[in-house]
Amino acid sequence: MSFVDEQREGALVKREFDLDRDGRLVSGVLWQPDDVAPGAPLVCCGHGASGDRHQAPIPWLARRLAGEHGCFVLSIDGPVHGRRFRAPGGRESFWPEWRREGSVEDMIADWQYALDHVAALPEVGSGPIGYWGLSMGTIFGAPFVAVERRVEVAVLGLMGITGPDHYRPRISAAAQAITCPVLFLCQLEDELFSREEYLALFDAFGSTDKRLHANPGLHPAVPVEELEHSIDFLVGHLKGATTDTSPTFTVSN
Repeated sequence: MSFVDEQREGALVKREFDLDRDGRLVSGVLWQPDDVAPGAPLVCCGHGASGDRHQAPIPWLARRLAGEHGCFVLSIDGPVHGRRFRAPGGRESFWPEWRREGSVEDMIADWQYALDHVAALPEVGSGPIGYWGLSMGTIFGAPFVAVERRVEVAVLGLMGITGPDHYRPRISAAAQAITCPVLFLCQLEDELFSREEYLALFDAFGSTDKRLHANPGLHPAVPVEELEHSIDFLVGHLKGATTDTSPTFTVSN
């Protein structure tokens, strides 16, 4: 693991790193809060297509999760993104990669490799792990959550059961294998994924604790209050606190 840059942001340290996984570059960033003991919760953040490990709102989430809640935050570049850029870039590079059989397996292995190395750092250790990732962060993140049993809670969304022929059964099977608590975010006027595709993915999740939050607007227009709630959802589960303070009513006939 090679740290290539380190910057202080208030009470946080942001460390950029590169890993070599059998000749495949895995590039990422780790946010570390001050005065947090090893074994504190760690949240993995997956970015969307055309972005990178620093795509909004990941840095904002990292500052909140690390600075306010004492979590480590890990984000890595998706395939053909960030320091793994492949021309021409953006979705023109992403679509061929998504259509490539084996792309999901490669990204799962990248996440596990990065997670193993970060957890092995003495200052980080092996604490409870959560996942946050929307759009492409769900395309590759849901299969990662499905096989990585260290992940205890996940925020997913902006994605449905769709995609290349080889991918649709893959995402369906992954969703069924996810049994941790899931918060799923949906945009009702999404120009990329239909409501039917959204609901098919949500229905497929195997978790008995899954919540769907739907908001008006196009694909990237997730409200800030929804991001705030996603932080509460992750932290509540990772630190063993309830995230649902709503009263419970019993309806009788």
